[in-house]
Amino acid sequence: MIDGVGVGSASRIPAEAFATLTHWLPANDEFARPLIALATVDVQGRPDVRNVLLSEYSPAGFFVHTDERSRKMADVTANPNAAFSIAWPADFRQLTVQATAERATPEEEALAYSRRSRYLQLLAWLNSVEFAELPQPQREAEWAAFDAAHPDGTLTPPPTWAGLLLRPTRITFWRGGALAASTRLEYTLAASGTWRTSILPG
Repeated sequence: MIDGVGVGSASRIPAEAFATLTHWLPANDEFARPLIALATVDVQGRPDVRNVLLSEYSPAGFFVHTDERSRKMADVTANPNAAFSIAWPADFRQLTVQATAERATPEEEALAYSRRSRYLQLLAWLNSVEFAELPQPQREAEWAAFDAAHPDGTLTPPPTWAGLLLRPTRITFWRGGALAASTRLEYTLAASGTWRTSILPG
């Protein structure tokens, strides 16, 4: 796990919040990764949201990966403010996070790529406008040819592979249940670099 070397202790996720995250989220070494709804804001101030895989998390923050040519990368380059949410309706739980986004280290990007499924490793190489515009039969043929030419375990990240570290500024744990009103436990990073804890109505 990448632990965010150089991150000051005050800006790291509080220990009690991180303990809850490890209880709610799958471990980083679990193959199946959760989907989060990641929201960004473009250069004109318009919001956008999409589902992406949460690659891993650490006391430094949350990591996601994408193509550096993607709309989300353009958004966070222009405006690093971002947010995401993930819900577990059957468990009466929801996690929401406000964060600032920054580029992950090359070491973290390589590690995350190595953990991706074979399909997603291939997709990282072939996910271009030119490929998307091809007729379906040609896309299937070129995909199969690229797959055959690169045996499993030989692919490294393409030049366009990019990772983002979402450093949280607010973490909200929503808890509900059928027998009482829901509540929110919220951690907010103050300008001083310390975290404030609040209990709020659901």
